Amino acid sequence: MAPPLVSVPMKKKKKPSLVLTLSAAGLLIGAGTLAYWLLSQRQISSGDLLVGANIIPGDALFAVSLTTDPQQWQKLRQFGTKETQAELDRNLVELRDRFLTNNGYDFQKDIAPWVGNDVTIAILAPATANKAVPKPVTTNEDAASDQQSMVMVLPVKNPEIAKNILAQPKTLKQGKWIDRIYQGIAIKQSEGQAGENFSAALLDGRFIVITDSPKATERAIDAYKNQTSLATTGGFADNFPKIANDQPFSQFYINVPTAAKIAAASPNRPIPAQVLAQLQNNQGLAGTMTLEAEGIRFKGVSWLNPNSQRVLAVENKAGQMQSRLPAETLMMLSGGNLQRLWGDYVLTSQGNPLSPIAPEQLRGGIKSLTTLDLDKDLLSWMKGEFSLSVIPSIPKEGSPDNFRSGLVFMVQGSDRNSAEASIKQLDDVMRNQYQFQVQSAKVAGQPVVNWVSPYGTLTATHGWLDGDVAFLVVGAPVTDKILPKPNNTLASTIPFQQTVPTEPNPTNGQFFLDVERTVKNFPLPTLISNQQILLDATRSIGMTSAVSDSRSNIYNIFLALKKVSNTTPLPSPESNKSNSAR
Repeated sequence: MAPPLVSVPMKKKKKPSLVLTLSAAGLLIGAGTLAYWLLSQRQISSGDLLVGANIIPGDALFAVSLTTDPQQWQKLRQFGTKETQAELDRNLVELRDRFLTNNGYDFQKDIAPWVGNDVTIAILAPATANKAVPKPVTTNEDAASDQQSMVMVLPVKNPEIAKNILAQPKTLKQGKWIDRIYQGIAIKQSEGQAGENFSAALLDGRFIVITDSPKATERAIDAYKNQTSLATTGGFADNFPKIANDQPFSQFYINVPTAAKIAAASPNRPIPAQVLAQLQNNQGLAGTMTLEAEGIRFKGVSWLNPNSQRVLAVENKAGQMQSRLPAETLMMLSGGNLQRLWGDYVLTSQGNPLSPIAPEQLRGGIKSLTTLDLDKDLLSWMKGEFSLSVIPSIPKEGSPDNFRSGLVFMVQGSDRNSAEASIKQLDDVMRNQYQFQVQSAKVAGQPVVNWVSPYGTLTATHGWLDGDVAFLVVGAPVTDKILPKPNNTLASTIPFQQTVPTEPNPTNGQFFLDVERTVKNFPLPTLISNQQILLDATRSIGMTSAVSDSRSNIYNIFLALKKVSNTTPLPSPESNKSNSAR
């Protein structure tokens, strides 16, 4: 059964759930002036852009395209477990019935014969979101412009059938259809329906544009004719092709500064002015979702505002830490330059109440606990690749089972003399301030230093790998798993190789999580609703990222998923009706 996302009216009271549902279904889930000038001088090829990008107004808040290929939707339903399939089916049936069945449409009969391979739904921000000072809402027209509105773009592969369906639309339950003209484009518009203002137009015989607001229809036509669409928005046409795919299941775009403005206006959790100013440096976030044999791949790109003074350092020097970790490693997060990462974090999170931890608090905490200055004593020599990993431990017979895993931090140092001076100072603090025993020892013939708590439990170990990589192990004593360098490394394992993308290469960071083994052995904090259902459906997660150029980052994420052995068809509209009648 094909997706139920390609036609018909939408009540305004349904808008919030539409955005959330489309986000969940589609995602499941932050170019300069010359580029803009070049785009405005030529016809843009739509092959590498979001479907309908040349129609959607450039200030759109959000846009998502979804495939109309029934085989792809059936393939999606094969991933996961019976529970995730049931949850997905519930959303699909709800959308199909709301937008098709309840309005007298059947996808296979009414839509499939003329619609293209993908359809796009965009949410336009309220007009006031693009103004410095919102104007008072005084008229019905003003009120309509102060609401979020929807634009749906349906590519046409059979113009004759598309013309007929517009010429003879389904009879409205209330009100009537009227015809009007705007900029030479014929518009079919509903009138007299409570809570609805449905409009549809055929552009150049190639696209049917459906909106829930006459103003939104006019904005889409203006964007198409005046070349003020999403396709000409700063950086979009330069960056979106980086993640293009011939047969995507879904693609999306988020207008970061507009989304930030709307969030800043929220009375419940407003964004401070300084944070809003920082977010204006970012322009877009876009992604492509594709279905593969063993899971789902997301390719993403984020880019800065072409007018922003901020630039990114093109430095991709990660990719070695997985060869220093043992095969049994459960989780690894790596990056290319810890000092630079911290600097970027400070730049974007200082004064931001939504940040996980305020930079000034972290600096103050480290100073208070260790007397060390985070920037001068530690980060000043941490300019190389780093990683944070979790390695499980099997306690030896007779030893206390205090920890089931060790947390391992590694960082490539740029100045070993400075590093050793700071580490010695840290040893003195642990010995004198916290009464730890600081003991020199050897593991596999290599010198290490153990911190042993006053209760006699081995608490932490630090030392060096390969001469310039400092490490610190906290929790379970797993130092013998990294010294000497393991023969069977994380990089050599099948789960890592099949999950963590090899592109982009070179990279500035990677992530790996063996979900199956982690969930079996360790309790995880609940971060999202239905988290356990999603975890049960996932084998592993991998990500590789890189700085693409001075204004953009690219990401490649793969979710290795379980599969449902026997998938059942979606419930038919008729069976839904009979069940509800009972």
